[in-house]
Amino acid sequence: MSGRFITLEGGEGVGKSTQLKALAQVLVSRGLDVVTTREPGGSTGAEAIRALLLTGEKDRWNARAEALLFAAARADHIEKTIRPALAVGKWVLCDRFLDSSRAYQSAGSGLADADILALHRFGSEGLLPDRTLVLRLPEAEAEARTAARDGNAPDRFGARAGDFHRKVAAAFVDYAADEPNRFRLIDALGSTDEVTGRLVSALSDMLP
Repeated sequence: MSGRFITLEGGEGVGKSTQLKALAQVLVSRGLDVVTTREPGGSTGAEAIRALLLTGEKDRWNARAEALLFAAARADHIEKTIRPALAVGKWVLCDRFLDSSRAYQSAGSGLADADILALHRFGSEGLLPDRTLVLRLPEAEAEARTAARDGNAPDRFGARAGDFHRKVAAAFVDYAADEPNRFRLIDALGSTDEVTGRLVSALSDMLP
């Protein structure tokens, strides 16, 4: 039996990492075999690329170089981690995936969305999640949470200007409108348990 591939998406500070762990615990309690992973990263090669992408000055890489690095990391991640887990019936929960590349490198940085998708078709054979859960917060709340998380040491993406992050957040909403069968928009306000409950409800049609 094939597993399920679920991704959590959203802008900075919406709580993806926290909710990934909480959702995994719920799924395990229901008897599912769950793998949690992240992007960029999730395999030895992809984690090495993650360090290149997230550290250094904001202008360390231009948008095209970033897109190529993300695509390379994702190709290794899928080959080494995601596909093997799905093949043996595991549920894979991933903190960010292709739609983050689309939102950050296309909507945020100005590359053509078609080019990001072309890289994905070549590097990752077009693999898409079974369900993409987009966590959303009001801008002021997201900024406050990001500041509390990062302090004075944001990574290269967290350090970008507010206009960039507004474009990213809007892009996720647009993708959800274009692919309503795959995407679910999730209100990330409230307690951890409340938000986790919304995520579980958004997967109800898939759960045993």
